[in-house]
Amino acid sequence: MKLVWLRNDLRVLDNPALYSACDAQQGVTVFVTLCPQQWELHDDAPLRWALWRNQLYQLKHQLSSLNIGLRVLTMHTYLEVPDSIAKLATELNVTELHFNYEYPLNERQRDRSVCQQLEHQGVTCIGHHGELIIPPGQVVTGQGGMFKVFTPFSRAWRQVYLNKLPEPLGMPLAQPAAIDSDVLPKELNWSLLTSTNEQVLNLWPVGEEAVHQRLVDFVDQQESTYKQQRDFPAINGTSKLSPYLAIGALSPLQCLQALKVNQAGDDWLGSTWLNEIIWREFYRHLLVAWPNMSRLEPFRPEVESRITWRNNAEGFDAWCRGETGFPIVDAAMKQLLNTGWMHNRLRMVVASFLTKLLGVDWRLGAAFFMRHLIDGDFASNMGGWQWAASVGADAAPYFRIFNPQLQSEKFDPDGVFIATWLPELTAVPAKKRHLPGAGQEYGRPAPIIDYKAARKAALDDYQQHG
Repeated sequence: MKLVWLRNDLRVLDNPALYSACDAQQGVTVFVTLCPQQWELHDDAPLRWALWRNQLYQLKHQLSSLNIGLRVLTMHTYLEVPDSIAKLATELNVTELHFNYEYPLNERQRDRSVCQQLEHQGVTCIGHHGELIIPPGQVVTGQGGMFKVFTPFSRAWRQVYLNKLPEPLGMPLAQPAAIDSDVLPKELNWSLLTSTNEQVLNLWPVGEEAVHQRLVDFVDQQESTYKQQRDFPAINGTSKLSPYLAIGALSPLQCLQALKVNQAGDDWLGSTWLNEIIWREFYRHLLVAWPNMSRLEPFRPEVESRITWRNNAEGFDAWCRGETGFPIVDAAMKQLLNTGWMHNRLRMVVASFLTKLLGVDWRLGAAFFMRHLIDGDFASNMGGWQWAASVGADAAPYFRIFNPQLQSEKFDPDGVFIATWLPELTAVPAKKRHLPGAGQEYGRPAPIIDYKAARKAALDDYQQHG
């Protein structure tokens, strides 16, 4: 019997761990580990795990059609995982464990502990790279080190890809006999899930067929205009595939393959959307090359050492609630609070506002995002926040401070997005919706900062030891 440990890779197609384990047709059991206390410690969003749960229900049916059983192991934290898996392996007389690597430090340490315990009892443990197109360590500088800047990494990444040309794996082989499955929990034993907005989950259909159709629709109908439209939050110009990538209902290689099939010749190599896929790879490669990033340490400590993060509790609270008095910031935060998702351009705007203008530690913003994002992804989220705070790899220059009003006027010129999430501003003329303090007569708050003064304070702070 072979075991396959599924984590954030809830799919049958292009799943290297599952595909490899099924190859010999010796019988396969899939299992998942539920660690609600650990998830809370990691600031994982209940909404994200609810989507994971829904996808797991769909996956169970697919596995059943392949005569593959699904077992559920429930515990509190990662410390309990090795003993729990070892017990299951003994019960099923397992010879091999297959899994797809996860790259944050806690997960890598957990996996090492599991493998040490299983190998001690004679079980072979085999890891696969199902979460990345190009594994860590294969995109390196001429000196053999990891890139610190994205653009040369992306050029080297493309060349490595062209040399290897990996293709998505197909359907695993059906197994010789059916294996009993556990009853899946309706909830994940996590009290916060009781408040999950089921209407929000309805926005994200699950099941590989539905997810793949969303990918195909985007590539067929929107990818060609993605570069022109992706920065405008009132336009449906992005793929909205990030939640599926986050739970592994879709692989990045499947995304790349769909792009290649849709584009003639080598046009896909210059795709702006492909660049976003490579950014995702870049942040995971960084986690492996610099493990301290998983400990929430900045990639560029020499920059952070210049900064005195201010304990602006009132400002942070207003930012969290979407009540800063800056309409585009508040509309973006309301979108996050109500849907579990935020447009990427606005993620940069609100992160810059919190770190540069309010002077709040980027770690607080990153944790808040993780607690609310349905597409919460540790590597990409941390990379993005460090970028905004100018302390990360390939970070924004310290003097890049987004002006909320100008960003709003440029990317939501008619104030449509603002009015969608701040309906009290529908009574305000479109051109005035961008102004700090707009709509105070309709109950909107006054601006909590003066932009020019806050910008000057931020520049002084970043430059004080420079």
